[in-house]
Amino acid sequence: MTVDLLRNAGATRDVDPAPFLAPSQDPRGFHRRLPGYATTPLVEAPGLADRLGVGRVLVKDESLRLTMPSYKILGASWAVYREVIDVFGIDPEPWTTVEDLRRALRPTRRLTLSAATDGNHGRAVARVAAMLGWDALVYVPKGTAASRIEGISSEGATVTVIDGTYDEAVARSAEDASHNRLVISDTAWPGYDRVPRRVVEGYSTIFWEVEEQIAAAGLPQPTTVAVQMGVGSLAAATVLHYRTGDRARPLLVGVEPTDAACVLESVRAGHLTEVPGPHRSIMAGLNCGLPSPLALPLLEAGIDVFLSVDDEDARTAVRDLAGAGVESGESGAASLAGLTAAMSAGHGAEAGLGPEDTVLLISTEGATDPEAYRRILAAQPAAHAG
Repeated sequence: MTVDLLRNAGATRDVDPAPFLAPSQDPRGFHRRLPGYATTPLVEAPGLADRLGVGRVLVKDESLRLTMPSYKILGASWAVYREVIDVFGIDPEPWTTVEDLRRALRPTRRLTLSAATDGNHGRAVARVAAMLGWDALVYVPKGTAASRIEGISSEGATVTVIDGTYDEAVARSAEDASHNRLVISDTAWPGYDRVPRRVVEGYSTIFWEVEEQIAAAGLPQPTTVAVQMGVGSLAAATVLHYRTGDRARPLLVGVEPTDAACVLESVRAGHLTEVPGPHRSIMAGLNCGLPSPLALPLLEAGIDVFLSVDDEDARTAVRDLAGAGVESGESGAASLAGLTAAMSAGHGAEAGLGPEDTVLLISTEGATDPEAYRRILAAQPAAHAG
């Protein structure tokens, strides 16, 4: 195992959300009206706790969210909903079903949604377009797994493979912006930040559910939360939840692949820094060369420890989560991979791993590349049951 760990001396306990998010509606009521909504499981994994040397490990399992194999639909659906309201000034309330919503939005005419993706975000945008009777154009970087492309296409989207990196796919999708094409991105660029803000808002549903599940089960609040970074939107939602309001302030750990550690390198450099591609990690959803300039200030303010890990760490974490009864793809297992690698490298205390600690892991996806998942599980039996 190899790990690069950066302890953030500038991290604070409290973050002011006002510069980041404008006041808006709470996304939970919106999400609860979407087809297939259910609170995703919070799994207690004693085997993983033993492995990490902590008191408890809780895994928020996002392998099936609103009938999709990833948490991304939370951000994509909320962002589309709010963007249509913001752009066209239409208030669709009250509505109960997606059919009601589709009828309310008819005056906006038939729209096309455009997105760039390594797989999960694009599929989520395509699903929202299909629900509303619109079209979707999705751009993916060269090397995207065929199963992920097929997943996007299965939602009715037109998929274009870009001969380049994820960041180049983002640049291509940005060109689609027009009066009848809405670009739905989870990363920002100059002049484009409203939609990424809404994406981050949408992800907050995850953490409100965790609060409710912990209270219902009588569990202790997490003292350490590990989260994947990528462009930084989910990590930004994590900071906004745990660094604002009247709640406990756990240690926050952000994890990304070694060859796409753009957040870690940006924080280390003190400014937005690109990690050039190609980015070939099996943690495909985290293969980003440039952090979101919207999210980065929040991560600099609120994340305590930045970690980068290699692919073998991710493979081990996939197997360990399977042993705990959680199906997790390579990106989904990155949070566990980061903590396990830190512990093995002698950095357990820095990463918030002590015998009294309660660790919350976000497993962000299921087996979105089923063949790769089978290969990982077959490579060796899971050694650590949950």
